[in-house]
Amino acid sequence: MTAIGCIDDSTVHSPDVSDSEDISEDTPSFDSQPISSASIDPQLTAANTKFAVKLFSQIYREQSDRNILISPASVAFALAMTYNGASGETQAAMARTLELQEMSIEEVNNAYEALKSTLENLDENVQLAIANALWANLGIDFNAKFLNDTQKFYQAEVTEIDFDRANAPATINNWVKQNTKGKIDSIIDRIPPDTILFLINAIYFKGDWSKPFEREATTEQTFTSINGNQKQHPLMSQTGDYQYLENKLFQGVSLPYGNGQFSFYIFLPKEDIKLSQVVDGLNDLSWETWMSEFILKPGSVRVPKFELEYEIVLNETLKTLGMKVVFDRDRANFSKIRTSPPNLAIDRVKHKTFIEVNEQGTEAAASTSVGVVATSAREIQEPFNMVVDRPFLCAIRENRTGTIVFMGSIVDP
Repeated sequence: MTAIGCIDDSTVHSPDVSDSEDISEDTPSFDSQPISSASIDPQLTAANTKFAVKLFSQIYREQSDRNILISPASVAFALAMTYNGASGETQAAMARTLELQEMSIEEVNNAYEALKSTLENLDENVQLAIANALWANLGIDFNAKFLNDTQKFYQAEVTEIDFDRANAPATINNWVKQNTKGKIDSIIDRIPPDTILFLINAIYFKGDWSKPFEREATTEQTFTSINGNQKQHPLMSQTGDYQYLENKLFQGVSLPYGNGQFSFYIFLPKEDIKLSQVVDGLNDLSWETWMSEFILKPGSVRVPKFELEYEIVLNETLKTLGMKVVFDRDRANFSKIRTSPPNLAIDRVKHKTFIEVNEQGTEAAASTSVGVVATSAREIQEPFNMVVDRPFLCAIRENRTGTIVFMGSIVDP
């Protein structure tokens, strides 16, 4: 076991928390070249898709009457780092929830390293930055392998600060703000007295449409919200050729960014179908089926402009999905984080997101915090018309790896 200050001094930081705004905006530089999707373990991409759809589906069951936006990728990165510290029953529960049962921890880490590099280097017209950090309480000894693995495979910045200082939350929040380009200004609102560690992920996405919407074509249209109320809302309008899917439940369209590696997917329930019926039919198998059935087709789309901020504490959701033990201070086993007493458990998993969709493109950001506490061939097609004027399901997906970066349901833009 090694004190945190002895782990690779080039990536261990001890900022002066007396002035949190003075933290450098520089991010660590790594000699990572783009990695082909062939080198990414397909087991991880499949696991991430399963986790993404069941995480969103569970949150929707809890909050179907409100706008929802999550970044499954952000939650997965944060929990994967934490997974490195788990043992026994705790590790097994996390593996089941994250759908990693068939992968060794070495395979998981290598796959996440490849995935991060791939996602960040696919399209020069799309900004996708994934940042990870481990914030450790001053003077705590941590397992050297745990720290080294988070640095090596997740390029996590490891920073030691005094959690007892009043402005320690501001120091951590400033890192989040910097790594989301100011779109999320805080993730930590309190530090419980027994907290020894925060594992945090931040994702920033900014993509211009491959074909921008003309501002002059945006008009006020009637949008009917989930409760049946109607309001006037700006809908962007465009015609062209799109990847399109229509079935008995919904119309679906894929709006590409940049060179087409990333797309914004919209699933609009049919007039006589509720959004809940679409979500009820959502699972990893149906999602992959939907993705395979999109075809290029001419048509017209009208899409709402909207801006949304969302936050959720994921404790109860993750417990429902099988991770109850990680929050149990009597049973949780994170002995790979710190091998000496006291025992450790997860106190809170907090998630925040932001998205803005307009004529130019989409800007989105997410942050996830895991707080660890001590316990003791094309044919001619008829044009389609798709007017998104009622609640809909949406996602930002990377099309090569299938990574769901964001997923949400908009019931009242």
